[in-house]
Amino acid sequence: MNQSIPKTFVLGLALALAPVSASFAQSGNDVFAEYREMFGDDNPAELAEMQGEEIWRAVRGPKQASLEQCDLGLGPGVMQGAYAQLPRWFEDAGQVMDLEMRLLWCMEKQQGLDVSALRAHPFSEQGQQQTDLEALSAYIAAQSRGATVAVPQEHPAERRAFENGKRFFNYRAGPHDFSCATCHTHDGKRIRLQDMPRLNTVEGAKGSFPTWPAYRLSQGAVRTLEWRMNDCMRQQRLPGLQHGSDVAIGLITYLGVQANGAVMDSPGLKR
Repeated sequence: MNQSIPKTFVLGLALALAPVSASFAQSGNDVFAEYREMFGDDNPAELAEMQGEEIWRAVRGPKQASLEQCDLGLGPGVMQGAYAQLPRWFEDAGQVMDLEMRLLWCMEKQQGLDVSALRAHPFSEQGQQQTDLEALSAYIAAQSRGATVAVPQEHPAERRAFENGKRFFNYRAGPHDFSCATCHTHDGKRIRLQDMPRLNTVEGAKGSFPTWPAYRLSQGAVRTLEWRMNDCMRQQRLPGLQHGSDVAIGLITYLGVQANGAVMDSPGLKR
């Protein structure tokens, strides 16, 4: 039986892992399993969760408001289970949004903040402090741990997002003529000794979607689903995705709908 590492030790352990983080690029699943065993039930993402909670409750901006009344889809301030039902249509914004886009909207509309810099640089570089979006994503996702994934498809725009995502998933482009499906529709596919899930299947999507956002040991940081989509484009040698673009929201919706019925377990812990 795994023994849980005291939470006061998580920070020290995360820092101790920094020198070996690059090794995960070349290590197999057995090495990763050893590190998961070391952490037990703890996760360095807890540090980002604490940062995210502070940001959520902080009174900021010209309107001197916190994010505690931000409506994530289940009513103002309701976090429990909200992440498990995103992306979704928001009537007040007139579009389908994932968590990151909704948080930017709340920062801008409810707090009066200028979010242009955060929109342009939503992800931290390796070794940097987590961005507000990454920290908030970790905190809010943790409030849905144990909830059932239920990404809605009631509004026509939600169904369009799903169909767009399915099309983007299978669209081949770039110098290698790759698509998401190139790596994620066959059993036995591996990159740098890492197994690739079959994301075009319900089983594969259910095994992946509920674990994001996740703490990436190889980067020493919490990474969000939008980061994951953007990194997939980079690996295909395609231009980076615009944050919150139709492509990003479509892909996340496609994966989320296929994962409906799964149990949320995020932030996850990944290589």
